Amino acid sequence: MRRQTAYSYPGAELKKHWDALHAGDREPYPTAARITKLAKGEATLERSVARHGGAASVAAALEEAWRAFHAGDFLRAMETGREQEALGVAVANKAAAIHTLYLEKNDRKRLEILRAAVKYGESAVELLPDYANAHYTLALALGRYSQKISILEALAAGYGGKIRTHLERTLALEPKHAEAHVALGLYHAELVSTLGSLAARMTYGASERAALEHFKRAIALAPGSAIAHVEYARGLLLLDADAHREQVEELCSLAASCKPLDMVEQLDIDRAKHHCTRV
Repeated sequence: MRRQTAYSYPGAELKKHWDALHAGDREPYPTAARITKLAKGEATLERSVARHGGAASVAAALEEAWRAFHAGDFLRAMETGREQEALGVAVANKAAAIHTLYLEKNDRKRLEILRAAVKYGESAVELLPDYANAHYTLALALGRYSQKISILEALAAGYGGKIRTHLERTLALEPKHAEAHVALGLYHAELVSTLGSLAARMTYGASERAALEHFKRAIALAPGSAIAHVEYARGLLLLDADAHREQVEELCSLAASCKPLDMVEQLDIDRAKHHCTRV
């Protein structure tokens, strides 16, 4: 069933609002030229495009997947994105991450969705090594999965290094990717919180200073982003809740005052209003 929402962006409205909707992840609009460029020289991708009716058809399908995503129909966005194989990884895996964070209540189902997203993302980055959001959404899926199984278990499985590698690759390809800065800020903050400052620095090169630098950069790049403010607040709570309580309250207030452009931002703002000060 599709979610009933005001954030439908029919027809040309999606492209009109695209830059604002994607200020945080810098995802290019899905055009036939973009699809052709991504697939060029990679036989597996070129065959995939041909199977799906050509670059224009793939682009149109991805437009629909992103419409579903922005409207809050994350399961449909996942399904429609994955139908386009590796070329749909950004929308499908971002939808998986948001759905499991906000809407899916069943723990077993959350893990199933995230495991599938990780596997899908790993296959996609092999075919699309220069696609920033293939790396970012793989890191996002790995991060969400790690949070569900526990940070220590994730570290033991080697996920920490993978998350950092893909986030750093994202920023190497797209330095203004605010959401990747947010994710790296949380990476550093969670390691410091879980392991302590010394062990986090010696073992993983993680530090409070690096966390704060990434959060501040994210806010500078996307000052109207509710999630950047919410996750900055969460990072501060992880680092030292007592020392940062006043700043956390300020960040939550700023997040709650943001104007939502889609259902994702509405969910982020609702989180800021009701749960932002909780780790």
